[in-house]
Amino acid sequence: MPGYIEDRWLTKKKDPSTGQRRRTSRYGKGKRYRVAGVLGVADASFSALQDAKDWLAKAQTDSSRGTFADPRHGLITLTKYIETVWIKGKGGTEKSKRNRRLKLNHIEDFLGDLPLLDIDPAAVRRFIVQLDEVAGLAATYAHSICSTLRSILDVAIEDKRIGSNPTRNKSVVFPSKKIKEKREAWHPAVLRRVIEAISPRHRIAVVLGAGAGLRQGEVFGLAVEDLDFEQKLIHVRRQVQMIGSRLFFKLPKGEKTRVVPMAAGVEAELRAYVAHYAPVMVELPWGKHTAEETASHRLVLTTTYGRANNFNTWNVRIWKPALVAAGVIPPSPAGSRPWEFVKSRKHGFHITRHTYASSVLQGGEDVVTLSHWLGHETATITFEYYAHFIPQSGQRGSLAVDRLLGYAPTAAPRKLILPKFSPEHIWKPYQFHKTAGQMVQAA
Repeated sequence: MPGYIEDRWLTKKKDPSTGQRRRTSRYGKGKRYRVAGVLGVADASFSALQDAKDWLAKAQTDSSRGTFADPRHGLITLTKYIETVWIKGKGGTEKSKRNRRLKLNHIEDFLGDLPLLDIDPAAVRRFIVQLDEVAGLAATYAHSICSTLRSILDVAIEDKRIGSNPTRNKSVVFPSKKIKEKREAWHPAVLRRVIEAISPRHRIAVVLGAGAGLRQGEVFGLAVEDLDFEQKLIHVRRQVQMIGSRLFFKLPKGEKTRVVPMAAGVEAELRAYVAHYAPVMVELPWGKHTAEETASHRLVLTTTYGRANNFNTWNVRIWKPALVAAGVIPPSPAGSRPWEFVKSRKHGFHITRHTYASSVLQGGEDVVTLSHWLGHETATITFEYYAHFIPQSGQRGSLAVDRLLGYAPTAAPRKLILPKFSPEHIWKPYQFHKTAGQMVQAA
């Protein structure tokens, strides 16, 4: 196999007169033995001959397998590797980049100063404890952070910086993924109370959420040109997003536009609304908040100043007061500031979308169609979220089994008569009477 060990202190050829190898100019300086000539492996120097031999044997074997990782490349710290190598190959939206940065902060705070070679299963286990006991993170989020760490170290293996991924050791157990909670929906009476309680200018937001399944950003980005009153359709082509305090237009979630049917009640509300509150032309950056490219659309729902709605301001000044007035959440405790309300995550604007899904399914629509209307990537996602809203979910299967067995709940219980065997019949485990096992209903 390729590869050799060079002695830097003595010449390779012997002196003809003495029969001994002569000293080189480097004699006594630096490490004596150099390993070289291994395909795809940088030269390495050692003081002891046995260390050089061990290195050469391992390098030759790993090189032939394509699994060689030079330990010297693994001396880079995790933080430096992330910032100079790993993160440069990552794209995504502004929001996803921000979320990724938050996860990396946790990783770098605890493991960032360690060289890649020093991150072993024990260090990963301590890191997982840190996420739970010190940071106090939810299991779902902690699992996501650990998955990011695993991804980073997988890439480090591909870069030949480490030989194995410690996060994949059997002793390392990630925080368990939290089972997705069933989506909750408002009772129709609650929805109507909120519609009546919210300010008239913003009533249409609740109608579009519960009547067409639009997300909050899609409501804020809906333009009058997206409304097809003749075909009874709503075209969901964009959303408003916010980074910091800056707003911008972008495609709906998943980069997918979609078309939603316009129910008669939603049509009536929209016609009345655009007649009373004229749509306003709003210009915002397109794609990301720092983009030079802009887009202009006549938005259906704007502020009183004719601007796109800011999420934080809308939620505090419009949404939460309406929930309090409708009796959905309790009033703020005494002494609270105007923008402080009782935490009500499950009663965010997104619950109007869940309410829409529940009403559509209970009306008999199939999951695949609803999935298209909601803009989900697959119908499986829709089913996982909203299967419990399907009428008689689970009962149809039981009724089918009853029909298969011929069981009628209202009928009198059957009386079964077992077949009689003749005295001369000798039963053996592999022999059965031709009528054995048959059940005969009594007359």
